[in-house]
Amino acid sequence: MIDSYGRQISYLRLSVTELCNLRCRYCMPEDGICKKRHNEMLTQEETISAIRAAASLGISKLRITGGEPLVKPNIVDLCAEAAAVDGIREVCMTTNATLLPKLAGPLREAGVSRLNISLDTLDPEKFRYITRIGTLSDAVAGLDAALDCGFERIKVNAVLIGGFNDDEIPVLAELTRRYPLDVRFIELMPMVDSGDFGPEAYLPCTAVTERLPGLEAMDPDGGVARLYRLPGAMGNIGLISPVSAHFCTACNRIRITADGKVKPCLHSSDEISIKGLDEEGMRETLRQAILAKPRWHGELSYCERSRAGRNMNQIGG
Repeated sequence: MIDSYGRQISYLRLSVTELCNLRCRYCMPEDGICKKRHNEMLTQEETISAIRAAASLGISKLRITGGEPLVKPNIVDLCAEAAAVDGIREVCMTTNATLLPKLAGPLREAGVSRLNISLDTLDPEKFRYITRIGTLSDAVAGLDAALDCGFERIKVNAVLIGGFNDDEIPVLAELTRRYPLDVRFIELMPMVDSGDFGPEAYLPCTAVTERLPGLEAMDPDGGVARLYRLPGAMGNIGLISPVSAHFCTACNRIRITADGKVKPCLHSSDEISIKGLDEEGMRETLRQAILAKPRWHGELSYCERSRAGRNMNQIGG
C-alpha cells in the first residue's frame, strides 16, 4: 500500500511482548514494567489476524520484536503461524540472543529466516552495566547457536553510545571478519527512559567512519542502513542514523505493539487500537494508519525527546 507521501509500506514490526529478561538502560526502567492483564494484550489468534490483515494491504516482511520475544511461551508456534500467512515472504526476529541456545533450531524450523541480535559491547563488565542483569557469555552462546543452526545474514545491532562503547567500534566491527554476519551501529535515540545518558552519549554515525578509515562503501540493499565493508570481511558494517540524518523519506514500515496499538511512526504519540476487532476491522484500521504516517518524525536530540510516549520495550525495537 502507498501512503500519503508516496512511500510503499511493505514492512510490519510486530511486538509480541513488553517483557524482557534484561533491563537495558536505553530501553526500559530498572525495575522492569508492571505486567498488564492477559485481556489487555493481543491473543495469538488476534496477532495472526493482524498479520493477515497487514499482508492483504501489501505487507510482505514481518519482524517479530518485543521486549524480548523469546520470553513469550508460545513464540515458536506463533512464528510458524505467521510464516504460513499468504503474502508474508520473510519472517525475521530481533532478540538479545540469551535464550537462543534452546530456541534457535525450533525458530528456524518454524520459518524464521533471519535474526537481528542486540549486542552493544563485548566487554563482560560493560555488558552487565548496560543490561543491568545480563551476562555476556549467554548472549555469545546465543549468537553461536544461531550460526550453528544455519541462520544466514545475521545482523548484530550495537547502539552507539558515546562514553560507553565508542571505544569498541573497531572490536565490534571485527566481528564481520571473524563471522559471516553484519554489524550495524545505530544512533542512540532519546526515548522516554534514556535519562542515564547525557548529551555526550548521542554520537552521530560518522564516529564509526572516523574510527574505521579503511571502510569501503557498498551498494544499498534496500534497507535504511548505509553499508560499508572492512577489507577482507565476510559481512557488512551498517550505519543507521535516525537522529543525525533521518531516513523518513524512505520509511517503509508500520508498527503494532503487543497490546494492539498501531503506531504509524515510532516517534509519534499517535496510536490506533486494533484490540478486539475482527480481521476486516483490523485491515481498515491498518489502512487508516498507513495513510496517517507523518512525513517525518521531527527533530530528535538530547533536548528534543521522542514523542513516542512509550519506552522501546513497549513499542518494539
